Amino acid sequence: MSMDVLQEKIRSKKNPTVAGLDPKLDYIPQYLKDEAFAKYGKTLKGAAEAYRLFCRGLIDALYEVVPAVKPQSAYFEVLGSEGIAALEDVVAYAKEKDLYVIMDAKRGDIGSTCEAYAQAYLGGISIDGETTLSPFDCDCLTVNGYLGTDGIRPFTELCRQNDKAIFLLVKTSNPSSMELQDLIAGGRLVHTAMADLAVRLTDKEQLVGKSGWSAIGAVVGATHPEDLKNLREKYPNIFFLVPGYGAQGGGAKDVAPAFDANGRGAIVNASRSILCAWQKQHAPEHDYAKAAAAEAVRMRDEIVGEIGTIK
Repeated sequence: MSMDVLQEKIRSKKNPTVAGLDPKLDYIPQYLKDEAFAKYGKTLKGAAEAYRLFCRGLIDALYEVVPAVKPQSAYFEVLGSEGIAALEDVVAYAKEKDLYVIMDAKRGDIGSTCEAYAQAYLGGISIDGETTLSPFDCDCLTVNGYLGTDGIRPFTELCRQNDKAIFLLVKTSNPSSMELQDLIAGGRLVHTAMADLAVRLTDKEQLVGKSGWSAIGAVVGATHPEDLKNLREKYPNIFFLVPGYGAQGGGAKDVAPAFDANGRGAIVNASRSILCAWQKQHAPEHDYAKAAAAEAVRMRDEIVGEIGTIK
């Protein structure tokens, strides 16, 4: 299963972190923007080219440090079709560098619409019944499962068929998550009901890999360390994607409860703190990728120092 692949990449690099690729023009060094705008002008295509150059440079600097990257589709979608083309390029380039790719798109719907989302990110589309092409070919996708089983099964079917994985939104890192996710329904918290659903679908569809992790993971924010602790204890076979580290306020002590006794079972995301490290460090703009790698190393060392060796 795909989570086995992710855990092995984490173990081999001794790094349980993922670099979020959330590009904005404000984050990009001027020399890259100048290069892009010289080719395509100050247009959507020019902005998309700047995104592409920026992310490729980051990947070149990060692929020996981190096991995975997490492109956030919204930042590319804002540029329309040109942004989507840049996103396809970034995903393909990350795969060339043997990085595990988690597409952060938080898709969720029902019926044929949900099937189309699943095909776009985890499967492929048949062209005139002859050739099947994969638009993104990601390893994993974030999914909003709050539409219920109908909104999850098309994704899990492709997880099984194509050795992919998903991360369901369970307890998100944003402050207002408690407005719905912490409500009591049927004698349990809503977010634990979602985790229970992940367990039921895992068992029903036989989605446990050789390492014991389900292909259905959970997004659980670093800004809720007590919830992380409780969920890790209650759901030992669910892999966690942990946002909220760094710019959102979470630290190594906050994310430590996400891991089991062997330092396994979670991957921690940081985006702005890595992408904007060159600005924070007042580094020369041509050193933006070097600064990002240094921040990724610092983050790795801080977290591993807290959780211990990844066995």
